[in-house]
Amino acid sequence: MTGLSARLAEVVDALPLREGMRVLEIGGAPGAAAREVVRRVGARGHVLVVDRSVRGVALTERAAEDEIRLGVLSVRCAAIEDFELLPGEAPYDLAFAVRVGALDGRHPKAGTRALPRIAAALTPRGRLLVDGGDPLREVDLTGVRQGVA
Repeated sequence: MTGLSARLAEVVDALPLREGMRVLEIGGAPGAAAREVVRRVGARGHVLVVDRSVRGVALTERAAEDEIRLGVLSVRCAAIEDFELLPGEAPYDLAFAVRVGALDGRHPKAGTRALPRIAAALTPRGRLLVDGGDPLREVDLTGVRQGVA
């Protein structure tokens, strides 16, 4: 794992990744973790980095130019509380976030808006993992999913 801090390496190691998975990284600029996740899910998998920062998206696009060209990674500029799948876009198997205020308690109102968006972007068995555990904790989406159409 080159280019990852010890903390991000620990996070990526804790993710339950499998070959071919579709993974949503929330707030993932500049793309270091996403690039390692791509390496682990392989050519049949896909990683989407969603970041609210235009600058962060541009940094990720530069850092992950090869992965984007190969079609195994994509980047979208959006706040997670406003995120929606594109028409025809397949849902994701796993979502994860590190230091995202809407999900770590720093911005609870944004978190209340974000969780239904995340649940809607995941498969019915999709999981959301965020920092704050050892090193990650799972956010239970059961109640949120009951309100998702």
